[in-house]
Amino acid sequence: MSAQQPPKLAGIEPTSPLPQHTVPPAAAAPRRQPAPSPRPPAVDDPALARPVEQLAAVQDRLAGWISDLTTLHDLTERLVRTDTLESAVREALRAGAALVGARRGLIALEPADGLGPDTTVGLGLGAADLGHIETLPRDSASHARLLDGLPEPGAGSGAGAPGTGEDAGPGGLREITHPHIARDEDLDPRHREVAARLGYAASHAVPLTARSTGRLGAAVWLYDEPARPTERQRHLLGLYVRHAAEHIARQIDLARARLAVDTVREGLLPARLPRVPGVRLAVRHRTGPRGGGDWYDALPLPEGALGLSVGGVTGSGPDAVAAMGRLRASMRAYAVMEGEDPVAVLSDLELLLRLTEPARSATALFGYAERTPPARGGPRAGTRVVLAGAGHCPPLIVGPERTEVVETALSAPLGMLACWEAPSVEVDLAPGETLLLYSDGLLHRTGEPLDRAFARLRAAAVAAAPAVRADPDALLDHLLRTVLPGERDGAGDGAGDGDTGNAENAGNAGDREDVVLLAARF
Repeated sequence: MSAQQPPKLAGIEPTSPLPQHTVPPAAAAPRRQPAPSPRPPAVDDPALARPVEQLAAVQDRLAGWISDLTTLHDLTERLVRTDTLESAVREALRAGAALVGARRGLIALEPADGLGPDTTVGLGLGAADLGHIETLPRDSASHARLLDGLPEPGAGSGAGAPGTGEDAGPGGLREITHPHIARDEDLDPRHREVAARLGYAASHAVPLTARSTGRLGAAVWLYDEPARPTERQRHLLGLYVRHAAEHIARQIDLARARLAVDTVREGLLPARLPRVPGVRLAVRHRTGPRGGGDWYDALPLPEGALGLSVGGVTGSGPDAVAAMGRLRASMRAYAVMEGEDPVAVLSDLELLLRLTEPARSATALFGYAERTPPARGGPRAGTRVVLAGAGHCPPLIVGPERTEVVETALSAPLGMLACWEAPSVEVDLAPGETLLLYSDGLLHRTGEPLDRAFARLRAAAVAAAPAVRADPDALLDHLLRTVLPGERDGAGDGAGDGDTGNAENAGNAGDREDVVLLAARF
């Protein structure tokens, strides 16, 4: 902005310039101060204190509801991710303890229909501790009274009384609380004695009831010090227990179905392997979560021979188990009639499968083993095995001096061709050598391509120590630990000569197949 020019008056030039501002400083308007904000209302103002307190209370209540809903959401999400009855019960115990502020507890399952399972699972309690609790008189233990539907002694004093109490929870859920067990004269002396020995001073019990099945069991949480859950804790526990009971009821139904399928399957498979002179037999059988149709068999045949077979039908579930039972029974009959010709046995089995199960296929491996006289000048007799396979994995020979693959003829599974027939292969086993038959589920469970999984199996057999190779049971356990390192040890899956086992896979993959390993050491 240019400076203001002085005015010209009658030819007179001003000698000094005017100031650069248009308004003298003294005449400038004073700066306006911002208006003061309105004074907040005083809390002690009777007219305003009550609405402010009500607003704060509503905000606190909303925050509490949001926190409770978040907690219940997280706990129920953890619960629904459990896929077995035991894991569901343990998760319910852990979540209930967190809700009521306890450290230990137990859930006793006794379904009202009497079909089981009747079991007790503890949190922070060992087997000995649960045994002490089971010695409590049934009319004194809180969970037992809930299971039997008995009234609680001293209930008339109410849940808030110093002694024993019983109350309908916030949602109508029956509860039994012992806030101070040592001072509760209504309790059985044995109850107080066990509580003192195990170091808990209070307990809170609720029933587990599902809409579809009724009573399932009861849960008890134990406090280290005299205590009782608050109203909010009881409310949250009641909401959670309803969801947990429904989930546990579904897991009970699944466990019963699995048990029924397993019982049928075990009835269709040999309870014990036969005892054959000069042969040591061992087997490991692990069923998948869905229950597959794999089988194994060892059948004494005329003239001291032995028939060995491993196979499996496609599919899973009860229908696959039933089909497996029919095929195995038919193979036993064919083996007795013409076992010395394994190709004829599998041909007859293929014809039966194509006529009776046209929509199903199966893999099978059958071997006919017989003693051979000692070679001229040889110290001991050997064993001749004739093998035929239909789409099945080749067996292994594991001995003190060799580990070899028996290259059976490449063939399609049974039921895949209009007429099946493939040549057999004959192998001679020296004394002390083991013939290993297995199902393809062993290779599939590794999660690797079949060629790499088979290479792992062969490498595990090569790496076995001499003492392990001489013991079929030890050899099978070694192979399971090496090929499937992430799964449970096979020590409990049928260890022992002639024993069988059935341990469900503990992994989370629902599509895992059966695993069968059959070893015969001659």
